[in-house]
Amino acid sequence: MNATAASPSTNAPIKVLVADDEALVRSGFKVLLDLEDDITVVGEATNGAEAVERARAGRPHVVLMDIRMPRLDGIQATAQIVRTHGLEQVRVLILTTYDTDEYVFDALQAGASGFLLKDAGPAELLHAVRVIAAGDALLAPRITRRLIGQFTARRTAAQAAEDRLAVLTEREREVLALVGQGLSNHEIGAQLFLSPATVRTHVSRAMTKLGARDRAQLVVIAYQTGLVSPAT
Repeated sequence: MNATAASPSTNAPIKVLVADDEALVRSGFKVLLDLEDDITVVGEATNGAEAVERARAGRPHVVLMDIRMPRLDGIQATAQIVRTHGLEQVRVLILTTYDTDEYVFDALQAGASGFLLKDAGPAELLHAVRVIAAGDALLAPRITRRLIGQFTARRTAAQAAEDRLAVLTEREREVLALVGQGLSNHEIGAQLFLSPATVRTHVSRAMTKLGARDRAQLVVIAYQTGLVSPAT
């Protein structure tokens, strides 16, 4: 039997692991999530190391991961989870305070599939969990541009950008640039006069060629290589 965590089936509830060192935050998320018929909290963790252990044991579909935790922070824990055999399909949703968390960019590089503001409302949280569980990235363009743009600018810009993008066709570059701007497949299709299915194919091929785990990492690559700039 394959032990790899998979996206939940239509009938199976979304299994969520909540990792935060604040008991009130964990209990609040748990109460809210457990009220939903299609979501169930399968575990809680008080630090990053515990999050990795519980992910291995419970194989959740989504991990709500705080960045700042003792023993092992959320970024290190995210990197360990996504690189653990059998947990390749586990999705990590980073919890951030936005204005003070300059580590969100590093979290996306580590393999997180998106991020959620800690003061988000109940509807936003539930939407985020469902989006991430479905295998999509949760990247609000406004927040993505500010955070990724701000911290990419501090790093060495080149990173052999042209060499890295050389594997892509011209059309795949165009699609990658629009993914980096936060556009959905439907929006990209409308702009390039392509069907959403064709856009999805280009996105998938770009992910494979660039070794990106998901759409969130494509956004990071778009900024890293200068295909998208903070001013775009």
